Amino acid sequence: MSKLGRAIKECMHGLSSDPQGNIEASFNFPLEFIGFKGHFPGKPILPGVCKIQAILCMLEAVTQKKPRLKEIVLAKFFTPVTCNEEIVLTISQLLEGNEGVLVKALITNRDKKIANIQLRIAFEV
Repeated sequence: MSKLGRAIKECMHGLSSDPQGNIEASFNFPLEFIGFKGHFPGKPILPGVCKIQAILCMLEAVTQKKPRLKEIVLAKFFTPVTCNEEIVLTISQLLEGNEGVLVKALITNRDKKIANIQLRIAFEV
């Protein structure tokens, strides 16, 4: 796992999954989180790549397999996330197909939609 992946995993708590395949975890990124360095000086904003990496960290923790990103199918960001702001990441669908596994995720903060992300991944064997 990369340095960024390890840092994101340290910010994850409350990871859970249900029999229907839904996965949920909360994240809270402190000011000193590596992803805020340079993004942006004096006004830390969580980069989209960190949100995508958080999805991959959740999948790896639940499946015990290393996910490999094949494609970003959709990445819509509605509002920025700053330091010490709790976000909830919910993976609602894992659809297997010829092109890999399609992962649909929603990121929220209380009732506010933060991002809607869809990724195509493959699991390394």
